[in-house]
Amino acid sequence: MELSWLSWLYQAVAQVIIWIHTAYSTVLNPDSGLTWALTIVTLTVFMRILIFPLFLKQMRSSKKMQELAPKVQELRKRYKNDKQRMNQEVMALYQGAGANPLGGCLPILAQFPIFISMFTVLQNMANGHAKYGMTQELVDSARKAHIFGAPLPANFFMSSEDIAGFDAGVVQTKVVLAIFVAISSLTTFLTVRQSVTRSMAQMPDNPMAQQQKILMYISPLFAFFSLNFPLGLIMYWVTTNVWTLGQQHWFYSRNPATQFDAKGNPIPTPPKQGLIAKLRKTPPEEQAPPPPPQPKIVRQQPSRQPRSKRTGSKKS
Repeated sequence: MELSWLSWLYQAVAQVIIWIHTAYSTVLNPDSGLTWALTIVTLTVFMRILIFPLFLKQMRSSKKMQELAPKVQELRKRYKNDKQRMNQEVMALYQGAGANPLGGCLPILAQFPIFISMFTVLQNMANGHAKYGMTQELVDSARKAHIFGAPLPANFFMSSEDIAGFDAGVVQTKVVLAIFVAISSLTTFLTVRQSVTRSMAQMPDNPMAQQQKILMYISPLFAFFSLNFPLGLIMYWVTTNVWTLGQQHWFYSRNPATQFDAKGNPIPTPPKQGLIAKLRKTPPEEQAPPPPPQPKIVRQQPSRQPRSKRTGSKKS
């Protein structure tokens, strides 16, 4: 189903595909699977870079809310019999600290129209429809492309006759599609696990911990719905999952989990060293040995002799 109010975004995505494919076609075969795979991966990375500021805003807002968690728990205990006052105090605390409870939804809301646009454009290309500024020659080029022997427009439930129409093996196509879907499921699990593990480490007494664990194991199952998607769209989903996983790891490594003191105040935690910093660091065996310690000079003070033993003295 195509949404008319997103037609401008369909045309924008199609135009970016044209530009990227044209650039790769100057050095590669325009009809090859490598060219179209690079086109989809590059398009995905470009889209994720566009919404990267929203990701940073989301993670910073989430970090502030985690730092405020002990104070929120205190307010909930204090006003447990007055929910209206409790909500007012919690919102005032968030506003005073600059935390937005809805900040975590921004990247998802921004990515959803992009996913719909990618789905619509690639689905039309898979069906052989030249729309949104694309030429029929470009659409036919995408339909001819094979990635590891699987046609770019094929999906797992496509009939054997349709797959054979793309000059591709049925079994090989289904195996390739299944592998991509499995990778999508695995990366989804690792991304959710990374987030849940950090959340539980910061708030071990969180009453939502069990629900988060259940979500961690259920979320990968949604990837299997993509078996009905064209291979090109599954490649987009795998790429965006890998990007999210790496992006999240990058942020967590530079923003360690917040620790709290006995009063519930956050304790500053130094960020972990990045990979480049670790590589630049000189190994211990290559470091110059420390200079040997200088011997400590102890001055001997002459002892004072009794008066009777001094030279020239007489006992009185």
